[in-house]
Amino acid sequence: MSRSLKKGPYVEANLLKKIAGKKPAALGVVKTWARRSQISPEMLGFTFGVHNGRVHTDVLVTEDMVGHRLGEFAPTRKFVRHGGKMQKEIELKAKEAEIASAQAAKAAADTASAAPKK
Repeated sequence: MSRSLKKGPYVEANLLKKIAGKKPAALGVVKTWARRSQISPEMLGFTFGVHNGRVHTDVLVTEDMVGHRLGEFAPTRKFVRHGGKMQKEIELKAKEAEIASAQAAKAAADTASAAPKK
């Protein structure tokens, strides 16, 4: 559910205080735990270290991010993958096929360059 228009966007006051009057290049990474804070136009160009529960994930604020929350760009869960043993075997076969095709292409290029020119 969105926030009331009467209240306006929620931007953490401490974040605005940290970046007020400073250049993005000079400041470096601004660490924050305020995942719920919305990104305002004043934050453009700054890099925020958004805490995801374990580490601070660097988020470079661009124009497309304005209006979104900082927490959207620092996922809290890490997807490993589905499939288990069978999936590993399928991926291994695909990787071997890719390597074989690369070697075949390299061999073809070598024979073409080794052929005498007339």
